[in-house]
Amino acid sequence: MAEQSVKAAPATAARAGGLSKHYALIILTLAYTSSHVDRGIVNILMPSIKAAFDVSDTMLGLMGGLVFALFYATLGVPIAMWADRGNRRNIVALAVTIWSGMTAACGVAGSFSHLLAARIGVGIGEAGSSPPSHSMIADLYPEAQRSTAMSFYSVGVYAGAMIGLILGGYVVQHYGWRETFFVVGLPGLIIAALVRFTIQEPVRGQVDGLTHVVEERQKGSLFAQTKRYAGNLWQVFVHLWHTRSARHIIIGLTLVSFVGYGGLIFGPSFFRRSLGLGEQQIGLIFGLTAGLVGGIGALIGGFLADRLSRKDMRWNAWVIAVAKIVGMPLFIVFYSSSNLDIMVPVYVVSMLLGAFYLGPSFAMIQSLTPLHMRSLASAVMLFVLNFIALGFGPLTVGFLSDQLEPYFGVESLRWSLLITSFLGVWAAVHYYWAGLTYEQDVAKLKKAHAAA
Repeated sequence: MAEQSVKAAPATAARAGGLSKHYALIILTLAYTSSHVDRGIVNILMPSIKAAFDVSDTMLGLMGGLVFALFYATLGVPIAMWADRGNRRNIVALAVTIWSGMTAACGVAGSFSHLLAARIGVGIGEAGSSPPSHSMIADLYPEAQRSTAMSFYSVGVYAGAMIGLILGGYVVQHYGWRETFFVVGLPGLIIAALVRFTIQEPVRGQVDGLTHVVEERQKGSLFAQTKRYAGNLWQVFVHLWHTRSARHIIIGLTLVSFVGYGGLIFGPSFFRRSLGLGEQQIGLIFGLTAGLVGGIGALIGGFLADRLSRKDMRWNAWVIAVAKIVGMPLFIVFYSSSNLDIMVPVYVVSMLLGAFYLGPSFAMIQSLTPLHMRSLASAVMLFVLNFIALGFGPLTVGFLSDQLEPYFGVESLRWSLLITSFLGVWAAVHYYWAGLTYEQDVAKLKKAHAAA
């Protein structure tokens, strides 16, 4: 009996550890969902904000994109440097508290400039979420399960969009746009408490058997560690640029996100102007499709990447390339039609395929990055992605819409969205190139870790 108890103990501990990491992933995904609810809520509110403050599409694109992205992207880098040597769980909890409070503050904006200032606060808070979360997940799940875990986390993008659009569409139509900011912002404070008090900071490098590398790098004074991590920023830029697969992944990810952010932020306005739908109906159609279908697509993309890459690692990237090529004709059909019976089924399939990219992209960057740089590498990736894609994607769509309005009238936004969607083909080329060298680049990094 005693011998059986001894044998059972490791199995019980393993099960407990598995439950603990899954719970942590769920809570981190809830936080990520909250960030995308608060980030994307302005999408459904744009017609009301446009009417309240009498602003152009370009200014709406500036609010939804560049103003938010400047602070979100740039502050992500120093926060990630902090996360690579500090408690990542506490950083995420603080970040959720800030963005939730600032979202609620948007509801009391007395002018468009006040609203811009509050949105900057949301961006500052959200800068502290993804880099430490990516690093934590990479320390919870081994490489063979990382795409699936990152894809589960990425569901937060689509779940957040769905909640924001459906809940936002209902609240704005029945109560007003100011009240909507209060309703979606304040619940985030509960999630912040769950992050801080119910999950544990994972041991760095444990699942990769590299705790000795972390221990070695954490030796020395706080000043020496800070100086070392500051120096890592340039090293991360150089590493990601000279690692061919990482370079192509980041370029492809940025191009896909450029299209995605433009469509996500101006999609509700397109449904309103070109199809004459109300906010509640837009929220249901656009929200359910972008949220539910997008979330399923993210999970399928991660599962396929992990499954197919067991025999050929190139499929980590090629799954995304194939999805983008297949999805392009669907975008053309979608933006060329005004019949909901055609548009909705086409949109469902295109959203399913379009969501394949996030989980595998995040996982590949983590697997291509030295252990002590993972948060910072994620921040650098997100800096490039968000500064260009979130910063200029919506701004470009809004600017093109304004320029095309004299020729196409109310349909100018439709043409603007269609034109920018062709960047998805360019992205597919980079994901194909990334797949060609991915296995060699991962092997090279493992060799470097082994020598450390």
